[in-house]
Amino acid sequence: MDRIKFAAVSRNYFNMPLWVAVHCGLFDDEGLDVEVELHEPIDAVSRRLEDGRVDLAYGVTEHVILDREAGGHTMIIGGKVNKLPFSFIAGKDIRSFEDLRGRTIGVSSRKAGSSSLVMKMLSAHGLEYPHDYAIDEVGPILARWEKLQSGEIQAGLQGAPLNYIAIDEGFTTLAEPRDEFPDFQFASLHVDTRWADANPDLMARFMRAFVRAHQRFFADRATMIRIAMAETGITEKYAAAAWDEYTTAEIFPRNGDVSSAGVQALIDISGLIRALPNRRGTSAEAYIDRRYLRAAWAQTAVE
Repeated sequence: MDRIKFAAVSRNYFNMPLWVAVHCGLFDDEGLDVEVELHEPIDAVSRRLEDGRVDLAYGVTEHVILDREAGGHTMIIGGKVNKLPFSFIAGKDIRSFEDLRGRTIGVSSRKAGSSSLVMKMLSAHGLEYPHDYAIDEVGPILARWEKLQSGEIQAGLQGAPLNYIAIDEGFTTLAEPRDEFPDFQFASLHVDTRWADANPDLMARFMRAFVRAHQRFFADRATMIRIAMAETGITEKYAAAAWDEYTTAEIFPRNGDVSSAGVQALIDISGLIRALPNRRGTSAEAYIDRRYLRAAWAQTAVE
């Protein structure tokens, strides 16, 4: 067995295709021992990929854009969260966006991820950062959920199935961001191009398992519910609800592909919030390399 080191963010539903490949023996079929690291700070995942401590990563897509604009070598090679799976959830005492004036919004990172989206969404409702509200960098959705319950933050994006849990417990849904931003690449599969070029056989084997994991996710509801319960600790009710939403809305891609339209929306929205001096890439395709996906599709009869 050949080892690959892989980093991902937190123990949340976003990682399901990776866990599918592990639980269903798809990596074993390719002779791969994939060592998975989970990290709470989303920046930690990207740093470990950039400095070579891991070989591949499920990361926030905007980190690749920022890295490449700074002269780095990371690249988007596959999809993950191709559409927004979030609800914008606020405290039980919040009834409107105006009620967030002077309050604190929790985000995963100020530098990337949910912060651009949150700022754009609140701006559309007349609230401008930092004059009208504060932002607290609290980490991914599990940490945001804990801090929302404790009152340390008053609102934040909550991904399925935590949004269902929050609603059932009486928290307020202020918006469904996917209604406003139907295409948005929030997270994706990343690699350092130098490692990929030096390890073409490992890349080919990993990507075949990656593609098959997405096929299996859509095809086997009962197994996906069981895996989600085992890996995230959620109940069967919420595991089933998450699978239904992710398949119906195709939040995960059926063939493992990244969404060019979603990456472009991310670039455009991020560009309104973050000024990158001497920006070189303005097109999604500048940050995407589909060579490995295309080879895996051909070998797994996926179009």
